Amino acid sequence: MPEPNQSSANKQPSVSKPPMESTILLLISEPLVRLVMQELLERAGYLVLGTGDLGTAVDRLGECRPDLLMISPYVETITGHDAAKYLQARCPSMRLLMVAGLLEDDRLQYRAELEKVEIFPQPFTGDQLLDKVRAVLGEPKQTPS
Repeated sequence: MPEPNQSSANKQPSVSKPPMESTILLLISEPLVRLVMQELLERAGYLVLGTGDLGTAVDRLGECRPDLLMISPYVETITGHDAAKYLQARCPSMRLLMVAGLLEDDRLQYRAELEKVEIFPQPFTGDQLLDKVRAVLGEPKQTPS
């Protein structure tokens, strides 16, 4: 879950609109984490389709083709890796970013390395999240005003 940095606890993340509206499918199992991430990404100008279950995520792929899938390491009764493979088979152009707080899990890291999945560790600040999303989507990094 995003956590405030002590030196910037009251500072708002750099929120500026992406050059073109990118769509993010946010498949995060923890409701509060999903809500915070979704609000931050929407304020930054992204179209965010948030859900906590794989069935809804599959339905969302019928509505649009997201640019990015952000996913938990575990979704319902399967791993995030397996869920991501299932979803990417339906939308091969969709990029993938796994959001995980369990980096001490050697199996998670091993599989991520094997499958070339990038893991974004929790906790993170709002700015760190937006910077990572911009980088994965190939958007320019925002400079503070």
